[in-house]
Amino acid sequence: MPSIVLLNQKGQEVETLQLAEEIFAVEEHQQAVFDTIIAELAGRRQGTQKAKTRTEVRGGGKKPWRQKGTGRARQGSIRAPQWRGGGVVFAPTPRTYKMKVNKKVVKLAMKCALSEKVRENALIAVDKIELESFKTKGLVEILLNVKAEGKVLIVLDEVNANVELAGRNLPYACVENINHVSVYQMKNASCVIMTKGAIARYEEVLK
Repeated sequence: MPSIVLLNQKGQEVETLQLAEEIFAVEEHQQAVFDTIIAELAGRRQGTQKAKTRTEVRGGGKKPWRQKGTGRARQGSIRAPQWRGGGVVFAPTPRTYKMKVNKKVVKLAMKCALSEKVRENALIAVDKIELESFKTKGLVEILLNVKAEGKVLIVLDEVNANVELAGRNLPYACVENINHVSVYQMKNASCVIMTKGAIARYEEVLK
């Protein structure tokens, strides 16, 4: 059974926390992680691009000139794609890029992401994260105390307005509630700071 040192906000060791083996010691499953991340990134796309085809462009109802006898190429409408101001060939239309991924696959991908952080010693467990105010200085001090480096993902077990506001000014840090953390965020982070309550919630939800 894997274990991790639980720290407080000052970076001092509080206790040794035992982690659930079926959540934090799972073998890597690249296909599940790949499918989940691709679906997450595809879901972010708006899909609102639009251009008009020749049937949607205003005008062009009259044939420009007669069919034969002018010496020029035959034309049926001045709104055909080869004309200036004409329609677009195979014009893009609004669509959704959402992809369906089974819930079991998403759970497996999250387990793989969590297990990878444990194997790489990139998971930092903190008993709690609390700030008296929403100033960024307080959160920076906590990150220095626990020795978090690189891209930092802070996972909270409940909504904390002060911590979320304090993290907005840090380009290298992202503060998320456990309900909104994606597999992509977990894989993209160099270091993950997780509260004791968040670890317990993951062990409860991902079983």
